Amino acid sequence: MEAKKVTEEEEESWRREIVTSVMRLVSTRLTQTDLISLLLVSPWLYRTLISYPSIWLNIDLHEMTNAGDRLLAALSLPRYRQVKHINLEFAQGVVDSHLKLVKAECPDALLSLECLNLNGCQKISDNGIEAITSICPKLKVFSIYWNVRVTDAGIRHLVKNCRHIIDLNLSGCKSLTDKSMQLVAESYQDLESLNITRCVKITDDGLLQVLQKCSSLQTLNLYALSGFTDKAYKKISLLADLRFLDLCGAQNLSDEGLGHIAKCNKLESLNLTWCVRITDAGVITIANSCTSLEFLSLFGIVGVTDRCLETLSQTCSTTLTTLDVNGCIGIKRRSREELLQMFPRLTCFKVHS
Repeated sequence: MEAKKVTEEEEESWRREIVTSVMRLVSTRLTQTDLISLLLVSPWLYRTLISYPSIWLNIDLHEMTNAGDRLLAALSLPRYRQVKHINLEFAQGVVDSHLKLVKAECPDALLSLECLNLNGCQKISDNGIEAITSICPKLKVFSIYWNVRVTDAGIRHLVKNCRHIIDLNLSGCKSLTDKSMQLVAESYQDLESLNITRCVKITDDGLLQVLQKCSSLQTLNLYALSGFTDKAYKKISLLADLRFLDLCGAQNLSDEGLGHIAKCNKLESLNLTWCVRITDAGVITIANSCTSLEFLSLFGIVGVTDRCLETLSQTCSTTLTTLDVNGCIGIKRRSREELLQMFPRLTCFKVHS
């Protein structure tokens, strides 16, 4: 009887150890909703899951309703005291008052937060940014895409409160001006990624401040910003580590400006869609210098011909996987076999109809 009892105890211990190990592996792959559902399975499983802080590093409320109240409820729970990532992308029901309540009621809850996604939270203003950033001293990634309420004052609060930002997405924040770029340039010289898509009030002078001081940039998104000129574009050459560059709609970019950008010879992705002043000369300069290109879009550029394509096939044939020449009327149709001869790794090729 005693031997049997010991065996049962050993089996129970083994079961708990194995199940616990399995849950640690599986739980990192489960959604937050599934994890919370597991808490209701049994008291033992609840205790087991709660005992692993690494499981509770994310709060994902994207596209949810009443997200402001859900955020407050989550942060009131001890298991989220080491949360590193909060995603409120396109969440509904998030306003400034929720972020102020987080600061008032959970001032220590976000001391470890590294990533905050407020994309599409259009009711958040400068006041909300001031409140939430004041309790996130370790924040590294901040995204507030498509918010027209945020002004330079909001960016001033951000740079004052969060000194370690390396990834900043301000896409669609149309009220921001060169002042915001000055603040970013002076405060985040280790910045690695910047997205100012459709920030139409930013001029050459604002962009130049970033290019001259944020030399660690690897990703730069200037999509749909037609106001910049070669004065700023030429200084992109200062970004020696640049991998991703989106210049879609850069109507003032010339071959000369593109020639300077070609000095960024680590480029892997380059979007020149609707850069209508570009010709073969500019693309050939890129091809000869940026031999690690994996993605290139020349969409809508009528000034390029097969000549630049032939150069690309000589210099980027081992790396290029996506090439968009839709609307490039000077580039002829080719069969799949012909394309693969020129670009063996090509998986996506778009050509005009």
